Amino acid sequence: MKITDTLLDGVKVFEPRVFGDHRGWFTETFNQSVLKENAIDIEFIQDNHSYSAEQGTLRGLHYQLSPKAQTKLVRCTKGAIYDVAVDIRQGSPTYGQWFGVELSAENKKQLLVPKGFAHGFLTLTSDVEVQYKVDEIYSPKHDRSIEWNDSTISIDWPIDSNPILSDKDLNAPSFTDAENNFELERSL
Repeated sequence: MKITDTLLDGVKVFEPRVFGDHRGWFTETFNQSVLKENAIDIEFIQDNHSYSAEQGTLRGLHYQLSPKAQTKLVRCTKGAIYDVAVDIRQGSPTYGQWFGVELSAENKKQLLVPKGFAHGFLTLTSDVEVQYKVDEIYSPKHDRSIEWNDSTISIDWPIDSNPILSDKDLNAPSFTDAENNFELERSL
């Protein structure tokens, strides 16, 4: 598995090796020892699976406050998405900056979104399935969101019109108004 760093510290793109022949293909999508070999110390405890029927569906930007913050390892297993991570760690040199990448059933890439980052994705096709691992259970009490089109963040979403949003995402606060208890962890 190839693991590539991005401009946001801790956000990484995983590209698994794919072995194919006339029958189809095989790939290893997760291996704890590969994470450890790459100094990624995460213990995932839950797998989630979402389905979006229509192209142009946007889910996000979501995160959970500490102490229930989640690291996510996201992949698209049907269709394609534009997946985004936003640094919300106060004191970070990349605070408020974002990274986006296309994840698809075809390219099999995955995005690692650590604690201290908001996450969202836009479906680029219809009939999309997204699966992701998390290292903390869902906690409604700690669940938060940021508006998808916040002008402070200025994500360049690949969409021509308004996306399909949930009520929660339609009413999400701005980046500056969103509750956030993340601080950049500094080494001593």
